[in-house]
Amino acid sequence: MSRICDICGKGPVFGGSFCRRGMAKKKGGVGINITGRSKRVFYPNLQTVRVKKDNESLKIRACTSCIKAGKTVIA
Repeated sequence: MSRICDICGKGPVFGGSFCRRGMAKKKGGVGINITGRSKRVFYPNLQTVRVKKDNESLKIRACTSCIKAGKTVIA
């Protein structure tokens, strides 16, 4: 199963996280150094919801922003 919203098509976004060491110069330190980088993935908050469509109930995967916006008619 793919991690994509069935309504808006929102999917995983790729980014990175950094490990930092040191104290900022404006706080009296000598500066912050980046000591490590790692790639990571930001996934959307998907929920399985029962939806009414053409007088039948279907199970879809919708992100919480679509559920809050009322883009789904929950059966």
